[in-house]
Amino acid sequence: MLQMNFHFTFFFFLVSVLLPFPHKCRCYADPSVEMESTFAMIKPDGVSGNYTRDIKKIISDSGFGIIEEVMVQLDEDTVKNFYAEHSSRSFFPRLVQYMTSGPVLIMVLDKANAVADWRVLIGPTDAETAKVTHPHSIRAMCGLNLQRNCVHGSDSPQSAVREIAFFFKKSSSGFYSKHDEL
Repeated sequence: MLQMNFHFTFFFFLVSVLLPFPHKCRCYADPSVEMESTFAMIKPDGVSGNYTRDIKKIISDSGFGIIEEVMVQLDEDTVKNFYAEHSSRSFFPRLVQYMTSGPVLIMVLDKANAVADWRVLIGPTDAETAKVTHPHSIRAMCGLNLQRNCVHGSDSPQSAVREIAFFFKKSSSGFYSKHDEL
């Protein structure tokens, strides 16, 4: 009888402690579902506007895993190299100034169809457009305009590979920061 009471008490304890907390199982019963990684960044306006916690909750609630994350203050050379494809554009100097204006949170996200799903979640590049056409997107929530749009997301699987490799090295135990200043 004492042993039965112990088991019942232990079971009751587990149920009462664990059930109130939501659990997300990121395991897939279908082994044909291939996981994909994408690069995500919360930009200076997102970090300074205290949106980091809200954005990370949206990420988690949308079924993404945050595989790696690092808060960093980007320097001018890093920004110029990362956004090199835009170097000839008229907005490039403002982009460099903006991206070095405060810390950013860089992340590797994991999910089936991660690149496309993250792009849908963040919404259109122009936050003003996002507020009208995608009012529940992250950019609608915390972005201000085309430049100060709160978050970055890889636009293709190829970009995701390049952007992740820019900031992180992959080892057998996972990702780790590639740059000393990170």
